[in-house]
Amino acid sequence: MKNINQTFQYVLTIFPRFLGILSSWAIFLMIVLTTLVVFFRYFLGIGVVGLQEMVIYLHGIAFLFSSAYAYENDEHVRVDIFYRRSSMKNKKLINLIGNLIFLQPMAWTIFILSLDYVSFSWSIYEISPEPGGLPFVYLYKSSILIFSFILIMQSLSLIFSYFDND
Repeated sequence: MKNINQTFQYVLTIFPRFLGILSSWAIFLMIVLTTLVVFFRYFLGIGVVGLQEMVIYLHGIAFLFSSAYAYENDEHVRVDIFYRRSSMKNKKLINLIGNLIFLQPMAWTIFILSLDYVSFSWSIYEISPEPGGLPFVYLYKSSILIFSFILIMQSLSLIFSYFDND
């Protein structure tokens, strides 16, 4: 039973971990693109709206895709009035309750409520309203669904970890 539980935990964290690591590259790409935007604007006198939008999109993606990764590594923000001084057993119980009462319902709510929003964007192949903007806003909006999905997966993994006997 222990091996099955650990296998579930591993499978549930593969995708969130991959996207978390990938999002760190988004930050590097943001730095490169911001440098290019500044160079084009102040040295060549050219405004590049598409690059500016790409920096904004990458910023959002970096936050959304790294959320589950940060949660897996216990690097998320928490109000730890009681948590800090609790035993490991109580910490696991607090995490389980937090997952079941707060994180799971919130992630499912985001997923369900954003389905129409994202599907409408896909149905019209939404583009940027800015002249020279990016033609794939619908892809960016899809990151909301991916965000909620990886949070659900990571939360389930941590719920399974509650039942480990380590």
